Amino acid sequence: MIPPIASNFVAGETASAAMDHVDDLNERGVHGILNLLGEHYGDRADADADTQAYVDLVRALAQRNTDACISVKPSQIGLDIGDAVFEENLARIVDAADCLVWIDMEDHTTTDVTLDAFERHARETDGNVGVCVQANLKRTRDDLERLADLPGKVRLVKGAYDEPAELAYREKARVDEAYRDDLAFMFQHFDDGIAVGSHDPAMISYARELHEEYGTPYEVQMLTGVRERAQFDLADDVTVYQYIPYGEKWFSYFYRRIRERKSNALFALRAVVGR
Repeated sequence: MIPPIASNFVAGETASAAMDHVDDLNERGVHGILNLLGEHYGDRADADADTQAYVDLVRALAQRNTDACISVKPSQIGLDIGDAVFEENLARIVDAADCLVWIDMEDHTTTDVTLDAFERHARETDGNVGVCVQANLKRTRDDLERLADLPGKVRLVKGAYDEPAELAYREKARVDEAYRDDLAFMFQHFDDGIAVGSHDPAMISYARELHEEYGTPYEVQMLTGVRERAQFDLADDVTVYQYIPYGEKWFSYFYRRIRERKSNALFALRAVVGR
C-alpha cells in the first residue's frame, strides 16, 4: 500500500486507481498522461509484461472513455535489452492504442533510437505519438529542426539526467536560456503539437506570450503532486495535462521526486508532521 505521503506524487498501484485519478482530474478540466512505473529492464520477460500492461491499459481507456493518453519509457519496454526489442514492443503498444502514445526520453545514449522510433510511428499513425526532448542537451535545437515538420507532439522539458558537460548545459541559467530559445523556435516553426513540460511560472508565462504572438496551439504538462492548484487554474485558459505515475514500483520514483526539489522535501516533511 502506498503511504499517504507518497500518494501525493503517485496515483496508485493499479491501472484502475490511476484511471479513477484521471476521472477526478477530468471533472476539474485537466487531462491525464498515465505512466506505469518501471525502467531499465534487463530481462525480456519484464519488458514484455509491462508492454502487455500498456496494451491492456489503452484498451481499458478506450472502453472507459477517460480523457487520457499514456507515456512509455524506452528502457521499460526493452531498449536496454536491444533496439529490436524496444521497437517491437513499442509497435505493439502503438498499434493497440486509440489514444496518443508519448515516448519518454531518457539519457543522451537513447536519443537517436528514441527519435527514430518517434519519426517512424508519427508518419505511420499520422501523429498519434509524442516524444520528449530536453533543453539541457546541446543537440536539441538540431533535433527540433528535424521534428518541426513531423506530425505528432513534442514535449520540451529542461532535462533531469546528469549528462556529460561536453554534451549538455549544466548551469541552471544556461539551461533556462536554452529552454526559452527552444520554446521560441517551436512556436515559430511548429504548426501544432507543442507541449510545455514545466512547472516554472516564468516559462509558462513565456509560452503564453509566444502563443499570443504566433498563434501556435500548445498545452502545458505538469507532474502529479507538483503545483496542482496552478494546474487547475491554468486549465481555465489553456489545455493542461497531468503526468500521472502509478504502479507497484512507486518507492524509487517517490524518493527521486523528493530528492530533486527542496520544495518537494518540505512538502513531504509537512505531511509527516501533519501540517
